[in-house]
Amino acid sequence: MYSFKNDYSEGAHPRILNALLESNLVQEDGYGEDQFSQKAVELLKERLGRTDVDIHLISGGTQTNLIAISAFLRPHEAAMAASTGHILGHETGAIEATGHKVLSIEAENGKLTPAHIQAVLDGHPDEHMVKPKLVYISNSTEIGTIYSKSELEQLSEYCKKKQLILYMDGARLGSALCSEENDLQFTDLPELVDAFYIGGTKNGALLGEALVICRDHLKEDFRYHMKQKGALLAKGRLLGIQFLELFKDNLFFCMAEHANEMAALLQAEISKSNIPFLTHSPSNQIFPILPNAVITELEKNYAFHIWEKVDTDHSAIRLVTSWATKEEQVKAFLEDLNRMIGLK
Repeated sequence: MYSFKNDYSEGAHPRILNALLESNLVQEDGYGEDQFSQKAVELLKERLGRTDVDIHLISGGTQTNLIAISAFLRPHEAAMAASTGHILGHETGAIEATGHKVLSIEAENGKLTPAHIQAVLDGHPDEHMVKPKLVYISNSTEIGTIYSKSELEQLSEYCKKKQLILYMDGARLGSALCSEENDLQFTDLPELVDAFYIGGTKNGALLGEALVICRDHLKEDFRYHMKQKGALLAKGRLLGIQFLELFKDNLFFCMAEHANEMAALLQAEISKSNIPFLTHSPSNQIFPILPNAVITELEKNYAFHIWEKVDTDHSAIRLVTSWATKEEQVKAFLEDLNRMIGLK
């Protein structure tokens, strides 16, 4: 059984494991005040070209989202997200549990536009409703699409005009930035969004995300919020060592490039068989639409998510590739799929 279920099925890149092992007996301060975490933060600031951002290392994406969003919002304020957004469908009501409503927006291809947000603002005109304040986006999105620079610029300008917080979930940011269709630079992000995080868990780390807070009014007392919600790890070095290894050269981006290459191979070969896709995805997640009978056969040898029922006889499945996906496994899947649909 080979898994295309997610991009965190394997442990971590061997370089990260080696770095953890080599530093294992070095005594360090706790709670992110160790030399490794401090060096990782400075390195990330250097890579982003900004010394005026605050960076916090947090163990996982859901924890990062709930701490950031609850810290940024006042009690009566709400977040807005596409209906496919992770905070809506896959975080067990974590944001709502902190007292903040998440307003769902039906958006084509999982991406928000100023028009989407304006419609929400128009529908919440006064104090008898929650006040929409934070715009949550993901890049890449939960259905594999990515934001272009012009799309993000338009969102950024609109949010500034309306005094809204623009927050980017970067669980798969590496894949988005390394997509062949991407025109965003890593250094563009602090200019265009108020806060975002760099996902390590889904790009070769054992665990860990780096939250980057770009606006001064969002920075105050953030470590208090982290401590209150259980995110100040006593052994914070575990996160620092990993991000230091990921960004001391291009390992972070090289792993994302490999994941994208494997997804592109799957997509190109599946397309040759005239199999449609649920959405156009230039990242490491693809969503082919297959006959249910074929899906049942594939499940005997491969793990993946059945994403959405398309009609009585067809469903879209999600195939996710990672830094560790082997090309021979991709080719084996394609051979099995071709045999099952009778094209070989």
